[in-house]
Amino acid sequence: MTDLGCVIGGVESINPFWLASAPPTDKKYNVERAFKAGWGGAVWKTLGVDPPVVNVTSRYGVHRSQDRTVIGINNIELISDRPLTVNLREIEEMRREWPDRVIIGSIMAPMEEHAWKELAVKVANAGVQGIELNLGCPHGMCERGMGSAVGQVAEFVEQTTRWVREAVNLPVFTKLTPNVTDIMIPASAAKAGGAHAVSLINTVNSVIGVDLDTMTPMPTVDGRGTHGGYCGEAVKPIALHMTAEIARQAETEGLEISAIGGITTWRDAAEFIALGASGVQVCTAAMLYGFRIVDDMIDGLEAFMREKDYASIDAFKGMASKRTVDWNELNMNHDLKARIDDDACIECGRCFIVCEDTSHQAIRIDARDDSGRKFTVIDDECVGCNLCMHVCPVKDCITMEAVDTDRPYVTWPEHPKNPMNKAAE
Repeated sequence: MTDLGCVIGGVESINPFWLASAPPTDKKYNVERAFKAGWGGAVWKTLGVDPPVVNVTSRYGVHRSQDRTVIGINNIELISDRPLTVNLREIEEMRREWPDRVIIGSIMAPMEEHAWKELAVKVANAGVQGIELNLGCPHGMCERGMGSAVGQVAEFVEQTTRWVREAVNLPVFTKLTPNVTDIMIPASAAKAGGAHAVSLINTVNSVIGVDLDTMTPMPTVDGRGTHGGYCGEAVKPIALHMTAEIARQAETEGLEISAIGGITTWRDAAEFIALGASGVQVCTAAMLYGFRIVDDMIDGLEAFMREKDYASIDAFKGMASKRTVDWNELNMNHDLKARIDDDACIECGRCFIVCEDTSHQAIRIDARDDSGRKFTVIDDECVGCNLCMHVCPVKDCITMEAVDTDRPYVTWPEHPKNPMNKAAE
């Protein structure tokens, strides 16, 4: 038996899949459809103080791969533009009608104690199970002294978190911006302010592209463009790194993580959980494929857990975090060589081209008896970088083989070529 039930920031959830605060959680109609599809929870689109904001059109730009698959979305949409009273009434209705699902209230206010506290109390009184502090929006709201303008200042992160902790007796999730040089600074500030958990990452500040006909950044609003928030599959590596840092560092020990950033499949979710997240939030995948995508996420995660004999989310939570270290702790004696399967090779030559042009000239081309081409790795030149393996279009045609496995584990601080060691001598 596998149990997808989990606890995220002190909030019990039937599964680790929540919708992030974004257009998909803008109103009761959307959230209800999501719960019917199987989502465990939803973070309501960020609520602010009245009067409501005014949005522009258009609002989205996309980053596509060469086959036109959307791998990232840039948005310039602001927080909820619906009246606060309407949002609160719909949250109350959803809490009555879906008692087994989680609703977290996302809030944003000016950098004033009374504003944060009053808004937090109003949202808490609507029956939410937790409050998320949106300190990460990198466009529109930050120009007004909110969003990432708060999230980029450690003192403000700590202060807003403490204000809300003082105002409500609910779990507080501090949502962090990735637009900082060191995620540990705002994460530590959130912990100091009393956060039960951090949600990350919010969107990455970006310009998605330029219309070369009109010479205008996209998305275009009446002949002009601006920077916006970037999300989707392309930001996943950034989110994984920041999740791993918070999970493994002593200064943020005990701070739970609600992970966000490019989660599209069950495997993405499992990777974040393995790095220490208690659960995940999804936005872009739902916007591209609809709410039913959660079916595949649930089925896939359950199948993975059965295969690995993990009875619960906690059984593998943080397992990869234990193996995440600083570069200086890696084994300098670990040596790999590329191996090419001649039978699987389609003779495209991509491995040779990238190695010859951009790497170490460690692959040569030999003639085959059948007039074909044979690609051979030159071990003395191969440094084990594995670029050839990644560009090969045939799965498992190129693999990496460990050699000299009897050599001891030596880190860079211990390595004889490290000049600091010679200086010590």
